[in-house]
Order: sequence, then C-alpha cells, then structure tokens
Amino acid sequence: MKNLSRLLFTMLLLTSMGNVMAQNENNPWAINFGINAVDVYPVGENMPQGDYFDEFFNAEDHWSILPSLSTISVSKYVGDNFSVQAGGSLNRLTKWGENTSNPSLGVSDLAYYALDANVRYHLGEVIGSKKLDPAIGIGGGYTWIEEGTYNTFSTVAGSNNAVGAGTLNASLGLTYWFSDNIGLFVESKYKHSFEDYLTKHFQHSAGLTVRFGGTDTDGDGIYDKNDACPDVPGLEAFNGCPDADGDGIEDSKDTCPEVAGLAEFNGCPDTDGDGVSDNNDDCPQVKGLKSLKGCPDADGDGVTDAKDKCPSEAGPAANSGCPWPDTDGDGVLDKDDNCPKVVGTVANKGCPEVAAAPTQVVLDKLNSYAKTILFDTGKSSFRSETFSVLQSITAILKEYPESNFTIEGHTDSVGSKTSNQTLSDSRANAVMAYLIENGISSQRLNAYGFGEDYPIDSNTTKAGRFNNRRVEVKLRK
Repeated sequence: MKNLSRLLFTMLLLTSMGNVMAQNENNPWAINFGINAVDVYPVGENMPQGDYFDEFFNAEDHWSILPSLSTISVSKYVGDNFSVQAGGSLNRLTKWGENTSNPSLGVSDLAYYALDANVRYHLGEVIGSKKLDPAIGIGGGYTWIEEGTYNTFSTVAGSNNAVGAGTLNASLGLTYWFSDNIGLFVESKYKHSFEDYLTKHFQHSAGLTVRFGGTDTDGDGIYDKNDACPDVPGLEAFNGCPDADGDGIEDSKDTCPEVAGLAEFNGCPDTDGDGVSDNNDDCPQVKGLKSLKGCPDADGDGVTDAKDKCPSEAGPAANSGCPWPDTDGDGVLDKDDNCPKVVGTVANKGCPEVAAAPTQVVLDKLNSYAKTILFDTGKSSFRSETFSVLQSITAILKEYPESNFTIEGHTDSVGSKTSNQTLSDSRANAVMAYLIENGISSQRLNAYGFGEDYPIDSNTTKAGRFNNRRVEVKLRK
C-alpha cells in the first residue's frame, strides 16, 4: 500500500503540473486512463520464460490483466511531432510463462508497480492523418514486482518484498482520435531490466486519452495559436477571422463588411449590374456608365440624366445637357448671336448686314473654295469631303442676297471635246443644284460648262491638268 500511495501522489502532482504550465500548442497536454496487462514470457529467457516475441499475442496463457483503472499518464507535446510522457501503473501478476507440462504457469497475485517516463515521436502528421496517430517511444522508469516463486531476491521465497529496479523502455502505440479532445489508445512497451532479480517484461495498455490545454478565447472552435482574430468569432476558412455578410470575403479585406458583395469589388455589391460597385456608384439603383460613376446618360452627351435638363437630346455640359438654340434660324447659335431674334449673317455675328456686292476679296475667297470642290472620277457626283466646302460657299452667298452669280465648269483636255463639254455642264449644274437646295434662290444663279476651252495651265503636265479641272464662281453684273 505504501508504494500505491506513492504512485497516486505522483499522478496527482503530474496532473497539477499539466493544469498550470504554459500552453503554446493546440491542446498540448493529454491524460491517458486505462487498463494494463503484463507479460513476462516472450523476453528471450530460459523456461519458464521464452524467446523474444514468442507467443506475443497469447493473452489467455501469458497476460496478467488487471481489469480496472490501472494505468494513468500525463504527456505534453513539445513540438516537431515530439511529446514527453510520465505515468504510473499497477497490476497483480498471476501468470509466469510455461513449461513442458503446463502452458500457463500461475503465480500468486504478485503486486506490480511502475513509474515510467519516455519521449515519443508521433507519426500522424507524417502519414497525413488527423484521426490515426501512431507513435514510437523510448525512455526509462522504475518497476517493483513482489517476490515469488520465479523472482526471488531475498533468501526466503515468498517473503512479500517488492523488488524494484530501473528499466530501459521502448514503446509502440496507436491513438484513434474521435474528436479534437477524446481518443482511444493502445500501447505495447518493452521494459528491459539490467538486474537479474527483476525480470524483463512487456506491458500492454489500452484506454482513453483526453487532450486539453489549448485556448479558444472567442469560442469559434479555432485555437488562439492558429486564430488570426482570436478575440472575434470567425471561420476556419479565414484562420478564425469573421465574414459578417457571408460573401466569402473576410471582414478585414471587405470594403462593405455588412453587405454581401463580390470579390472583384472587394466585397461590395453591384446592385444595378453596371460594373460599378455600390460604394463607388452615385446611382446604385440604376444601371449606368463607369465614366459617370455608375449614373446613366440616355442621350450620350456626357451629362448624367440626373443633371441633364434635356436627357433625351444631346447637348453640352455648359448648357446643362441641352443643345444651344438658334432662335432666328440664321445658322448662328444664340450664344454666339449678337442679334438672336433677328436673322443675320455669320460674318456679322448673327446680325443682318446692309446688302452689298461682294468685294474682290470675297470673290477670291469664293473661288478658292470652288477650286477645292472634288467630284467622283468622270462624274458630277461630289466626294464626301466636298460638302463642308459647299456649305462655306452657301454661307457666303447668303450674306449677299442681292447679288447674282454664275457657276462655271471647266475640264482638262483628256478625252473627247464633246464628253468634256458635257461633263463640265453637269458639274456646274450639280454645284448650282446644291446651292438651290440649301437656300440660295435659283433666280440668282446660272450655270455653264466650258469644257476644255479655257485652260488656265498647260494640259501637258499632271499638275496643269489638275488646275484646269475646276469650278469658278463669278459675280454676275
């Protein structure tokens, strides 16, 4: 009983240490509770003991089992898959090998006590398993076995002395974890005594193991050691950090942590689906344009509909999105028209001018425009770039409503004279037709074609022929 009291005191001390020492790993502490069996037979000795591992699993004939709580140990994980363990056990030996006539020699309930410590290497991480945790260990201890028929130390057999000696131990164990804290363990340990009076033996044990010591301040099931946000309940996927809106983006990286959103917008939503996140969208309920911070622009004038006084008609921002008016219809916008309610001329900034014949300067300007009129090859139809020139000629003629003009067409000498005459006629008339269609009275205009009769340059060169192909506008006296 004295030895048993020592064993229980030692276990109480170890358990107390486990509760107060520093905790720096997930559940670094564990307590094992279980039963044990002692087998003195397969230890490489002469009869009544046998060879190493002989009948190793013959529990019926060779194992002395105490079917009650008979082993307890405390272990601490120290890092890199290593743990240290200390514990004690007790038993009553009832079997001691075999002889030729008896496969199971009995002994008379010999008391067995042991205190052991060892270092274990865990293989669970090595094999990639969180449930199965094999471990190998090496260590030492001190074991007492009561004297008996086959282990006499004193001169009187059966003197009831508990004979003790140190042992070198090697172990192989396996733990199956049902949860983070509860597991089932089995272990076989070989104890090698260097004293003849204490037999070498195997000790097998099995039972429950309980892990503890890890801290989880915020109660989210993730230990503080691995919790990036230990004071706030979070998710394992985010290393313990929260995702309040459940959009898969942790709050610390979520620009809109209270509203579910999209990763491309840093966790903010895009309610109207216009590609602008709501936190940057001035019109989050209406699909709009990125260039206008998510607001619409129905007429495409660059002014948002909310600020556009004419949302269906394009206009400049300077006029609140409305087009500039031309009240008098003289082609000069009111903003540039010094006489916005009276028809005027461009040359006089929208105000009317006293009718007068154009000066030579004006006529020269007209003809400089006319010489740039371009026709499709061999035709009287205008090339597209010519319309701006015709508009300029029209504007000048409108400035002199009392003056009459003649439109003359000329060609180079390439081709027959008859075809050149016809082409010059049709081109001169095409110019006149355009002027009439754009507001010039037909009574003020005449058109004539002169073919190749009046060249202004040599027809022997390309440049000369280009100059000869022309339209001229002349003041009709």
